Amino acid sequence: MGLLSGLLGNASTVNKEEVTNELELILANGEEVDVAFKLVRDLIVFTDKRLLLVDKQGITGKKVDYHSVPFKSISHFSIETGGTFDLDAELKIWISGAQTPTISKQFKKDKSIYDIQKVLATVCG
Repeated sequence: MGLLSGLLGNASTVNKEEVTNELELILANGEEVDVAFKLVRDLIVFTDKRLLLVDKQGITGKKVDYHSVPFKSISHFSIETGGTFDLDAELKIWISGAQTPTISKQFKKDKSIYDIQKVLATVCG
């Protein structure tokens, strides 16, 4: 992924081994990364057990928020694609019992939102 692409909010797939090494302290014993997407510094990671959102904070990115969502807790999700005048695409995920989306991620006009939707459809379907 190029720097310009990352700054514009476009997601791209990331090497599974690279993500596994980065998350070695977070992953459970035997848990495997299936696919991961990078959005600037943040990661959207699908393992064989859960969805993991990695939010690197601050200038240095040393402070990190790890948001773990078991697949069974995802009640539904939606994507809104960009249009002619509104170029942003949006991913929304509802967690069981929530009336409003618990997770919301913005993407620039980007085809990777379709890839993320396909993974969600596979693991939550």
